[in-house]
Amino acid sequence: MKAIVQDRYGPPDVLEFGEVEKPAAGEHEVLVRVHAAAVNARDWHLMRGDPYAARLVLGLTRPKQRIRGTDFAGRVEAVGRGVTRLSPGDEVFGEAEGTFAEYVCASQDVVAVKPPGLSFEQAAALPLAGSTALTGLRDLGRVRAGQRVLVNGASGGVGTFAVQIAKAFGAEVTGVCSARNADLVRSLGADHVVDYAREDFTRGGPRYDVVFDLVGNRSLAGLRRALVPAGTLVLSGGGVSEGGSLFGPLGLLLKGRALSPFAGRRRLLVLTAEPNRENLEALAELVERGEVSPAVERTYRLAEAAEAVRHLEVDHARAKVVVTV
Repeated sequence: MKAIVQDRYGPPDVLEFGEVEKPAAGEHEVLVRVHAAAVNARDWHLMRGDPYAARLVLGLTRPKQRIRGTDFAGRVEAVGRGVTRLSPGDEVFGEAEGTFAEYVCASQDVVAVKPPGLSFEQAAALPLAGSTALTGLRDLGRVRAGQRVLVNGASGGVGTFAVQIAKAFGAEVTGVCSARNADLVRSLGADHVVDYAREDFTRGGPRYDVVFDLVGNRSLAGLRRALVPAGTLVLSGGGVSEGGSLFGPLGLLLKGRALSPFAGRRRLLVLTAEPNRENLEALAELVERGEVSPAVERTYRLAEAAEAVRHLEVDHARAKVVVTV
């Protein structure tokens, strides 16, 4: 099968369009014919082996997982003997390693039925970014109706979902983004938009019940200043950084985790989102109710996956970028 493979760390040129062996479904897995796969900041960091400390897990000199990509949408081609929920022909979406390929195997526990109203491209945009936003706001932020929520990085892949999910929960939402993305963020339901180049939300201005930081470009002290006395700060290091550092966005997350027990009335929480079917089904329900709609900025063919990652890395892509297979 055709796939995007990587045998060394480096710039997008290390991503090669090649031929690899087609996988076979294990006992509790489904084999999916991939129709679309989303590009995430995770792919950029894995491609670069950045931050360097992450190579202790990813592979010291080259990535352990050769095929890039995490999100997918497609049709089930075959199922393992232990699979009970899905059948060949089902249209599905989910998370797995190695989705920039014609086929991928995934555990049935991280796959859900695709909402019928979504295209494969839209469905592929949902899993990682949507689950991250859902976990950060519902499980950690405990967002409820009437609260004031600020999303720092509102025009990015996770941010576009976070704005919509916070609105679905009944919150008053402020999105922080660049001026060029202000209209996009408003169109997703944000009540207020802050241009980060003109205004620092951590210095004066309103205070928020929940601050969801997806960028890591503000100090912890500043982010906490933006909270009401009993507010919650949720940190997620999912954004694209300049790279070339030892810890990168992990530094802020590690610091946040260390300081969390001493945060007092202000809760300081670090987000770690694990793929699971329950989150995917919750996202599908929000989609079917018309409360969440994946925003896709651009699509690329599988052979152009390196350019798709380059666009995310260099051009600071808005919303989601998707590879079609």
